[in-house]
Amino acid sequence: MNPNLNRLQPYPFQKLAQLLEGITPRSDPPPINLSIGEPKHATPEFIQETLTKNLNGLANYPVTRGSLGLRQAIAAWLLRRFHLQKIDADSEVLPVNGSREALFAIAQTVINASLPKSVLVCPNPFYQIYEGAALLAGAEPQFLNLMPQKNFRLDFDQLDEAVWRRSQLVYICTPGNPCGNVMTMNEWEELFRRADHYGFVVASDECYSELYFDEHKPCIGSLEAAQRLGRSGYSRLIVFNSLSKRSNVPGMRSGCVAGDAAIIEKFLLYRTYHGCAMSPPVQAASIAAWNDETHVVENRRMYRDKFTKVAPILLQFMPNLEIPQGGFYFWARTPIPDVEFAWLLYRDYNVTVLPGSYLARAAHGINPGLNYVRIALVAPLAECIEAAQRIADFIEQL
Repeated sequence: MNPNLNRLQPYPFQKLAQLLEGITPRSDPPPINLSIGEPKHATPEFIQETLTKNLNGLANYPVTRGSLGLRQAIAAWLLRRFHLQKIDADSEVLPVNGSREALFAIAQTVINASLPKSVLVCPNPFYQIYEGAALLAGAEPQFLNLMPQKNFRLDFDQLDEAVWRRSQLVYICTPGNPCGNVMTMNEWEELFRRADHYGFVVASDECYSELYFDEHKPCIGSLEAAQRLGRSGYSRLIVFNSLSKRSNVPGMRSGCVAGDAAIIEKFLLYRTYHGCAMSPPVQAASIAAWNDETHVVENRRMYRDKFTKVAPILLQFMPNLEIPQGGFYFWARTPIPDVEFAWLLYRDYNVTVLPGSYLARAAHGINPGLNYVRIALVAPLAECIEAAQRIADFIEQL
């Protein structure tokens, strides 16, 4: 067996299930689960209809590159959304079966484990795929703590020169999961400078890029930042996006990668052998989704409505709470240890949230997830409001 499998830590939701095992919460009120970042808004009908109308495509083997029509639809969306001057659908774009599998696979493509003490850098707290990808690629994960004193901004100086010299891949998540922070131009400029100096690849996870709250101020993306900074050909950059959150189709497993053509070429080679090809009916439905923005605007409106109505309830007892710049999570500081908070909230109020320490690792002398919980506003509006009121009642009685 691969010995690196033994280095994997339990997934956060496995740890949460173990924490809550054996607890019988009150049956009244009914349960509300805000722990998992699974979109619950309805899948648009036109996407479903396109999928079913193309089921005859099941009779054909798909190709790893996807259809030209799909790559062109993705490229056209990237051009519109991020105000790009150019992106080539043939050499700089690939469809993937959701961003999760692609985020894992890029580490297996990029990391050269034969080099001594190879390093993969990621934010902390973080999406747990980053760490697993590092370990199974034979790299050592190194963490950049996201701290409230710095508004959860990346502090690249947390890692010393020797670590940066061994770094081969750096994961970025913007808007961040779970903190909701969006990378600034200054941060991008510094990260690209380091990528050029040390020779690592930047993997930008932007699956929450379409969940922002001001229609006139969309989140800046890495491709857009690279273009503004005059980086021709998106050197050393590959970006990951997904229809799961944007279009409420998590079960369709459809996303895209784009960026440096040389990286895309090697990634395609890896994926061809890995057997990652998108089903033709899903490709057809994906084209329809990438080509439409009306449903995305409505999706943002629903999340904006939730944050607007939930925030005042929680702010009564969580004065440091802030509406994120993007995404659908509250990263909320708890008045008692986060694991105890989640346990008692579930037992006494039948609301499930995720302890922040489960999403982070101890690094630089601290686990930056301690005394935080992640609250996913994915349930219907009424349930989110009800859950917020229960959380407020719970904190009040502490």
